[in-house]
Amino acid sequence: MDRSQKADSVAFLNDLVSGSGAVIVTRNLGMTVAQSTALRTKIREAGATYKVAKNRLAKLAIQGTDYEGIGDFFTGPTAIAASADPVAAAKVIVEFAKTTDKIEIVGGGMGSQVLNPDGVKALATMPSLDELRAKLIGLVMAPATKIAQLTTAPAAKLARVFNAYAEKDAA
Repeated sequence: MDRSQKADSVAFLNDLVSGSGAVIVTRNLGMTVAQSTALRTKIREAGATYKVAKNRLAKLAIQGTDYEGIGDFFTGPTAIAASADPVAAAKVIVEFAKTTDKIEIVGGGMGSQVLNPDGVKALATMPSLDELRAKLIGLVMAPATKIAQLTTAPAAKLARVFNAYAEKDAA
């Protein structure tokens, strides 16, 4: 890797980290190509990015960002998972780590908050941004739905009473 490629790699990693809601650092413990491909596919589907990076370049990339505190995690064969949604990357990594012992969660960060492996697992249990939005819309819409049901209920009861009288007269 020549100097310009290293500079490009540092710039890419800096952009990746700067625009992320959370960054997860993992350690590769001998994943096969198939496992690595499966992980990358799942991460891409979740809207996140997974990048294997040289530790020295990763440490340079996080300088000047909120994620400077995670610099100590970059030892050994590491990779970075990042996403704009703070929960997306963590969910995929934690689920994948449950299926294999070839990947280890080293830690991560969410803004300036440094997370240990347990913190990353706790982050993965939280609902995603889309799930939170759906719940919020559901909470806002529930009272309106109940009001609509209450206003139509008397008319429906009245219609059933008239129908019962009509059926009684017909019989």
